[in-house]
Amino acid sequence: MTRPRIRDFHDDDLDAVVRLWQHAHEHEASPVYSLAEVIASCQRDHATVATVDDAVVAVAVGRAAHAQGWIVFFGLMPGVDGSTAGLVLDALERRMASLGLAKLSVLVSDDDPTASPLSDNGFEMRKPVRYLERPLPVQRRELDLLKEVGGRILPRHLWDRVSGMRREKTMLEQRLVAPLARPDMAERFGVTPPHAVMLFGPPGTGKTTFAKAVASRLDWPFVELFPSRLAGSPDGLAGALRSAFEAAADLEHAVVFIDEVEEIASRRRGDPPSPTQGVTNELLKQVAEFRDQEGRLLICATNFVRALDAAFLRHGRFDYVMPIGLPDAEARAAIWRRYIPPTVFAAVDVDALASASEGMTPADIEYAARRASQEALARALDDGGDDRDLTTEDYLTALAVTRATVSAEAAAEFSEDIDTYGRL
Repeated sequence: MTRPRIRDFHDDDLDAVVRLWQHAHEHEASPVYSLAEVIASCQRDHATVATVDDAVVAVAVGRAAHAQGWIVFFGLMPGVDGSTAGLVLDALERRMASLGLAKLSVLVSDDDPTASPLSDNGFEMRKPVRYLERPLPVQRRELDLLKEVGGRILPRHLWDRVSGMRREKTMLEQRLVAPLARPDMAERFGVTPPHAVMLFGPPGTGKTTFAKAVASRLDWPFVELFPSRLAGSPDGLAGALRSAFEAAADLEHAVVFIDEVEEIASRRRGDPPSPTQGVTNELLKQVAEFRDQEGRLLICATNFVRALDAAFLRHGRFDYVMPIGLPDAEARAAIWRRYIPPTVFAAVDVDALASASEGMTPADIEYAARRASQEALARALDDGGDDRDLTTEDYLTALAVTRATVSAEAAAEFSEDIDTYGRL
């Protein structure tokens, strides 16, 4: 299926919305909201649609009443998958977020087929009626603050999109997500929810992707701090770092992420102190204070764990020091599937590509896939060329001229680092 496009409702979509409403309620005597109410909300309140080839395949219509948001209609064409349902619901939620809502709710009948995709997207069933609601991750009072610190709410399905890498996902689920998402269960087993974790591994192995996936899984705001941007503050890098952590502390929940943390936490050496030593000292102080705050998780990532200051990796600062390596065969196959056009997918040997790309990062595989596509397009445009479809051989040819980001030497060093620095 062609990737859906998510956008706001247009007046031209009205006929499609009517058809979706009629299809949804053709066997229902008295729907919760009438067609007239749905049309009025489309035009006066908030509505988002998903389209495929310009045809509307899903719609979500909402209205606000004080701090309560209501979905007055959520309709899907037959065959529309759960990811499309999630995208159109996410878009409606983002549109209504600025209204100061505390909850987004929906009433559905017992046999309504949309109940399942609603549940899959964070709405909880309330008895004795089928009443579903979803607390919004960020309240209105936090929106300006979240914008100030450069934070955002990530789509809820990022975790599911990380295919393969089962060992890493299991490790992150058990060590990070479960204790934070289910504190009562963690307490029952004597597990203290983590406050800070270090991810290390070669460049391009997906550390940032995993950090975002954890935030998405927890449904917490994601705040990424960029040392290079903080350095331009009038207060200096150390002062800007302190201000950023203080602002994040005012959020009810947050995943704070610092990539390439070795830039501000490198080994301190000798006298006189270097300009970065004051920044490292400030970061160590902020990590210690951050650990005293509930409902927050600091994730740092580094390509060069050996370059970090020894005090930074000491017990008591980071609960876990986790390795994130190159994608396994299952993950490589999933990455290839992401970039192979649906029209030729059945004719391409994905297993062969996954095997041939062993040792490649996700970015390497993306480059090879896009290069093969570009070469095929150039061939089709060439007067002397043919217009044959992409083949496995085209991808293997592109792969053969793709330089691996991670050398054999770097991979060997990573294995040593797991033994030396890993703390699970």
